[in-house]
Amino acid sequence: MKNLLLPILLFSCINAFSQGELNDYKYIIVPKKFDGFKKENQYKTSTLIKYLFTQNGFNTIYDDALPAELNGNRCLGLLVFLDDQSSMFTTKTSLVLKDCASKEIFITLQGRSKEKNYNEAYNEVLTDAFESIKALDYEYVAQNNQTQPLTISFKNDVKNVEKQEVKKSKNKKDNLVIKQEATPEKQLYESKEPVTSRIRKAELGPEEKAKPLKNNSNILYAQKIPNGYQLVDSTPKIRIRIYKSSMPNYYLAQSDNKNGLVYNKDGKWYFEYYAGDVFQIEELNIKF
Repeated sequence: MKNLLLPILLFSCINAFSQGELNDYKYIIVPKKFDGFKKENQYKTSTLIKYLFTQNGFNTIYDDALPAELNGNRCLGLLVFLDDQSSMFTTKTSLVLKDCASKEIFITLQGRSKEKNYNEAYNEVLTDAFESIKALDYEYVAQNNQTQPLTISFKNDVKNVEKQEVKKSKNKKDNLVIKQEATPEKQLYESKEPVTSRIRKAELGPEEKAKPLKNNSNILYAQKIPNGYQLVDSTPKIRIRIYKSSMPNYYLAQSDNKNGLVYNKDGKWYFEYYAGDVFQIEELNIKF
């Protein structure tokens, strides 16, 4: 019993300390390709990790789509690493969060799975490992030394100027009169031509360059497969395969050249993915 109580108490203390530190960071940065993997989003690790953080209140972005604020101050975010200790028969992985100086801020408990299918195995171990982060009850708290946005208000400026002018005029002698001259030598000319504005539209970041919502009106028929469904059109051709996640009505999705999420919102189905560095959302007409 003593051997069991010590790790529990130790992990509780670490959680209490780490919660305060984690609340100092505004962004979670998820690599599209983790070290040790051969390709992007291998075993759907990047998609799943971004989904888990987002669902738990974190402002989560991919490492190739940083907003301007984070580009200007890299220390606002934590980068996710995988501590993968998998062997031939067991998948074993922890999540590691590091700051801008590569200092480890938080390490989760290790998730384990003996599933032979790697997609299913990593889904299981990452979901289990994330329980350590869920327990922290994260909420971002801005630090005092962080730059706050400057708010400029011109309210009552005209009235204030008028008051100042009146005050100045009262200080002058009443018998002073302003003399106006309109001689040819002292005439003033004011151009009425329009002045070209110097205001420029702000450049959008990669995540904001999302194209308009696509509406796929073609019916896709859901055929059950292990751990999910395959969506087939009327040809018939398999268009998308979707796999169950830890959340109801949220599926990890894979088509010929796209990986992302398929989810139900307000009774409609959507496919969310990246086409290059452009974020896309496509509405799907699915019949189960």
